[in-house]
Amino acid sequence: MNKLPQPPPGGPQRHYGFWMNEALGREEPEAQRQEGAETADVLIVGGGYVGLWTAIRIAELDPALRVTVIEADLCGSGASGRNGGFAFGWWPKIETLIDRVGSEEALVLADAADQAVFELGEFCGREGIDADFTPGGWIWTATSGAQRGAWRGAMKTARGLGSDPFKELSPDELRDRTGSPVHLGGVFEAKAATVQPAILARGLRQAAVRRGVRVCEKSPVLSMDGKSGTVKTASGTVRASSIVLATNAWLAGIPELRRAIVPLSSDVVVTGKMSGELAASGWTGREAISDSRLMVHYYRTTSDGRVVLGKGGGGLGTFGRVPDEFEQNSDRIRQCTQSLRHLVPATRGVAIEDGWGGAVDRSTDGLPFFGALKSSVPVYYGAGFSGNGVVPSLLAGRILASMALGRRDEWSHCGLARGIPGKFPPEPFRSAGGWLVRDAVRRKESKEDSGRKVGFWNAKIASLAPSGFFKPSDSDES
Repeated sequence: MNKLPQPPPGGPQRHYGFWMNEALGREEPEAQRQEGAETADVLIVGGGYVGLWTAIRIAELDPALRVTVIEADLCGSGASGRNGGFAFGWWPKIETLIDRVGSEEALVLADAADQAVFELGEFCGREGIDADFTPGGWIWTATSGAQRGAWRGAMKTARGLGSDPFKELSPDELRDRTGSPVHLGGVFEAKAATVQPAILARGLRQAAVRRGVRVCEKSPVLSMDGKSGTVKTASGTVRASSIVLATNAWLAGIPELRRAIVPLSSDVVVTGKMSGELAASGWTGREAISDSRLMVHYYRTTSDGRVVLGKGGGGLGTFGRVPDEFEQNSDRIRQCTQSLRHLVPATRGVAIEDGWGGAVDRSTDGLPFFGALKSSVPVYYGAGFSGNGVVPSLLAGRILASMALGRRDEWSHCGLARGIPGKFPPEPFRSAGGWLVRDAVRRKESKEDSGRKVGFWNAKIASLAPSGFFKPSDSDES
């Protein structure tokens, strides 16, 4: 048997964060553990968005199948309950998507992701999931001179495909909509929404159970035998005809996937209620907002008048491990707070109610990928969501369900389902290089924020970082 890395089970030291605590406050979770020797047609390891959407899809395609989901802690306690709750698709990454799958299929996938935004809202309404789905759109903005025009390449490429998802906004329009003078330019994408991510995850769990899926929580996996299709948990075993691995950044601990993804941290803060301050500032449209940094800031409001801001890429997991400190790091929480006060002036003087973090599974090109491990019993995986998983996970569920069921359709044979698209350098070079590049990016973006000149070598080293929403060459300035 091979060790199968999974998030740690919950305990008194675990910091779930505001979203998950709010979600759990609305229910009385009674975690059903996996115990004894069980069998399943399909076993899914991981109770986040990807695992639960996959389970729901399989149950809908073939209700007679026995589907089991195993989660180390509570469903939604990982990345699915810790993210910013941004629900948008792949137009910002359309150039990279074309590089991966070609122009024709990139258009199909980008359109599918657009449709998935509204399918998500419809699903929540139909299933009674009160996840505060709010289709307020998304603003992609520049907050320094170096970020200006970061969206131009994506806009030009989208138009070349016959689509026009972005509307350019003037600095005055941005100030009126965001209540902040720091935005120097930007574009608006209407087909985007925000959600309360942990309530969505818990709602998906209930939707899966209603469809006959067996969901086992507080059941950490210890090992997996690909020859027999047996997974060993802390208190039993499950033997399955096929297995799906959906554990986000923890997949980096599997030897075949170790060089395909890098675990990074994303850190988040949330204010107390401040509806009056938001109304006075003018930010009342519930738009989601991201800047154009490589270590991106993302921020949004909530239905009860809070502001949530996160920042990606602050921490790096070495040798495929996800450090415990990813869940709450005081230095990075303080940095997020400082960024919040700068980017959203209305929050100055408003208390920070909570701060937390989580792991992101960063792929080499920032897009997810799907494939199968080398094993006797089919073992499928989906990884590399790189911080944008709310909507892509819905599509991931279709891809993985079709793969697990052996269906030959547009999902199992799509361009994202061709295995590992690229690899990072081996250790220890990956970690050493990652820290070097990350620090160079931090210095570069700090200087750009204050209008200072970036040194030649600093810029060179920072340019080695994988692109975020855009290719660096697309911006107006460098």
